[in-house]
Amino acid sequence: MAKIASASVPAETPTKTAHRKMALRPKSTMTVKQHSAARRPKTTAAKKKASKLDANKPKKPPTAFFYFLEDFRKEFQEQNPDVKSMREVGKACGEKWKIMTYEEKVQYYDVATEKRAEFEKAMAHYLKKKENGEYDEFDDDSDFDE
Repeated sequence: MAKIASASVPAETPTKTAHRKMALRPKSTMTVKQHSAARRPKTTAAKKKASKLDANKPKKPPTAFFYFLEDFRKEFQEQNPDVKSMREVGKACGEKWKIMTYEEKVQYYDVATEKRAEFEKAMAHYLKKKENGEYDEFDDDSDFDE
């Protein structure tokens, strides 16, 4: 049997087309490594590590939704003891949060605002101590750990 060329098959193979496209591009004098290094600013590994591992830095407080999630989980688990999937709990919580009115959410916003204010104080204290050089790189003590 003879094969019939269909109209959907291109006349040229993809490798020939790719080769021709590459021939039309202007050639660069820089190698790929040099090109990527020129774009990226150089940072030292020690600098990255120090910024990530600062044990004295206060942690950001959760949002109002997370305080609501904490309460909702307890209620949801009592009402639905057979549901163990966090996915289902999260979905139900998100749906409930969306239909809640602002008046119902205010208590959670108040808690979040209070915690945010505490965080701001702790952060200001942390930055003040850091500027004065009171925190060493390996200092594990913190005034705000509870």
